[in-house]
Amino acid sequence: MTHNRPVPQFPDSGRRYRPIEDYALVGDCHGNALVARDGSVDWCALGRHDADPVFCRMLDAGNGGFLSSEIEGGGRMTRTYEGDTNILISSLEGPDGTATLTDFMPVGRVPGARVHDYVRLNAPGWFVRIVECTRGRVRLRVACRLSVEFARRHPDLRPSDGGFELPGGARLSTDLPLAADRDSASGTTELAAGERRFLVVSRDASPRPTHDALAALLAITRAFWTEWSAYCRYAGPWRKQVMRSVLALKLLTYAPTGAIAAAPTTSLPEDIGGERNWDYRYCWLRDGSLSLLAFAALGYSGEAAQFGRYLLKCCQQSPGEIQILYGIGAECSLEEKALEHLEGYRGSRPVRVGNAAFRQRQLDVFGEVLDWAWTHASLGGRFGPEQKKYFSQLADFVAAHWQEPGQGLWEMRGEPRQHVFGKVMAWVAMDRACRLLGERPEWVTAREAILREVSARGVSPADGHFRQAYDLPGTDAALLLLPMLGFPAGEEAILRTVAAIRGELGAGDFLLRYRTDDGVRGGEGAFLVCSFWLADALLVTGRAEEARGLFDRLLARAGDLHLFAEEIDPKTHAHLGNFPQALTHLGVILTAFHLDLFERHGQAALAGTHADRARRGVEATSGPRAIWAAFKRTGRVGRLVSSKASVLAAAASHSS
Repeated sequence: MTHNRPVPQFPDSGRRYRPIEDYALVGDCHGNALVARDGSVDWCALGRHDADPVFCRMLDAGNGGFLSSEIEGGGRMTRTYEGDTNILISSLEGPDGTATLTDFMPVGRVPGARVHDYVRLNAPGWFVRIVECTRGRVRLRVACRLSVEFARRHPDLRPSDGGFELPGGARLSTDLPLAADRDSASGTTELAAGERRFLVVSRDASPRPTHDALAALLAITRAFWTEWSAYCRYAGPWRKQVMRSVLALKLLTYAPTGAIAAAPTTSLPEDIGGERNWDYRYCWLRDGSLSLLAFAALGYSGEAAQFGRYLLKCCQQSPGEIQILYGIGAECSLEEKALEHLEGYRGSRPVRVGNAAFRQRQLDVFGEVLDWAWTHASLGGRFGPEQKKYFSQLADFVAAHWQEPGQGLWEMRGEPRQHVFGKVMAWVAMDRACRLLGERPEWVTAREAILREVSARGVSPADGHFRQAYDLPGTDAALLLLPMLGFPAGEEAILRTVAAIRGELGAGDFLLRYRTDDGVRGGEGAFLVCSFWLADALLVTGRAEEARGLFDRLLARAGDLHLFAEEIDPKTHAHLGNFPQALTHLGVILTAFHLDLFERHGQAALAGTHADRARRGVEATSGPRAIWAAFKRTGRVGRLVSSKASVLAAAASHSS
């Protein structure tokens, strides 16, 4: 039987929305789950970041699926990630005892496999929760509702071997005594110190897990993350925050392709109660050169290379018509639709799946792709004749079309404009093409023409700062990136632009993106990555102490587990938008990297392009001693894999 909107009957039916920053992320580089500070799993997508979620209570508190575990009469809960891993440990203190929740998604290597024994990447597709009483006695209450089609349908749960399942949907395996009531299962049990139970959510009919098998999976997952984290070369004062940011980025990768999802969620609002609710479970090519710089600077050349292969695959599907975003499997079509049956986070509607921005024309992305290519080449990467021909075609397209208007970096949904940052990125496209492929006359001519026009029309005649668009007097936080792109703007113009942005868009330590009409109703919060860009701009212009202070204050505004959303409310400091946000965490990593470069080599080390800074950073940390130190930290060199076959085989070998 299928129900339309059932009335929940389980213990936490009155629970409403939790603050966005109160969530923790776990995942397996295929899918992901978000766990609230009270232990409730309110979002979970298995197999792919963009899959229909098996839990979606974040988007409808009364109707969406979830998994909760509570102690009757419980009090304080504390939580942390286990070391430098993505294993979440939560402690629930009750009146008579304490229970520990261990949440993870299995990922790891085949024990004993040779370096060249590759297993095809395939989603393990499990969310695992192990519950253990660690002190006294606890009375545990568990409730679960599995979502189908974003909670559009509510079929009855069907008992199965060791749990419950939805026909054609997800499965809950457990050794807890739960009873089904229509579309939900719940129950209460008492545990004494040392007793352990499990809950496993999957999308397939895998055999019922055992405690030995789950213990083995946990050990393999712990080993995977510990070894992967040990490769990080950053050892500066903000290592804890940088490590958590790069671990979050790794979780947002989609292992089969190397894509990095902008966020694991859809439609968490930029304006509570408003309509600025977008689906970010896709990959934006604008993050390409930033991701390459971040991963390369930290020592993760494999992730950087895999993302590069994904980027080229996307671009080469339609030469001359690069999209600004693609699906994590390199899909081109991301048709946007509203899910009217969901109330949205705190009443923020509509809830959207898909993103219509894939249809927008932006010249920015051509510059971003060619900037990535030049950075890749500067770090020793090579391109074949076909790839060079493709980059040449991109440059020719920009040389012919750079004078056309567009939607701009921020994907405005109003009329196209002559955005100054878009023109600068067209200049970047010409400059990087000349560096990569040689100074062809038409590219040099276009580069010089763009610079002349931006200098003449993109600068405010009254105040001498760069403005958002030729026909708009206001400025744009994206212009903080100019000194990081090698664009010959002139020191005075940069100083005036930084001052204008802070004066017009600033709200304490935070910045709005712009104040102009963008074709969407309502307002939004401050865009977090812009504050990290401001710290970089302060550093480049010689204000190092101010940059350090701002960076420290920004890091203090993260959630309790050092995770950031897309935006923040400048007054309340509540996080807004999809969570956690890859671009914000790229900002954390790169500002820490730039501060480290400044400390080592002074202000001159920050000059030039992303490629220049990447090369300086890698050269500073990649000598024989650094390589030997990384080898000693890991104890071995091998291929890390994430596959259902390998995980299950390993679990079987450990439990036998």
